Amino acid sequence: MQRRKLGRVPQLVAADAGFYSQVQEENVQALGVNHVSVPNRSTRSAVRRQLEKQRWFKKGQKWRTGCEGRISVLKRRHGLARSRYRGSDGMRRWVGLGIIADNLINMGRWLAQQLA
Repeated sequence: MQRRKLGRVPQLVAADAGFYSQVQEENVQALGVNHVSVPNRSTRSAVRRQLEKQRWFKKGQKWRTGCEGRISVLKRRHGLARSRYRGSDGMRRWVGLGIIADNLINMGRWLAQQLA
């Protein structure tokens, strides 16, 4: 999808361990993704454990958990758990409005700190 929209594949793909599959990891790498940061819960391989200890792998996991935290805040603060509009376009509108609202709150907080 990113290749179609932006004309290139991402440098890094990150997901949680529930999405791990050797086949999927190989497919993503075959598309040209340099780094795939998806932990394998059941690995016994020393090579795999070393891979998961590398800086880029840990950085990918931190980025992913940060995104999940942001999504959680949007769901709680702006009601994004359930769209009030119908269909795919409605869902895009609902999520977009929630993100705009959250950005306005964050900008307001930042401005308040600057003025204090």
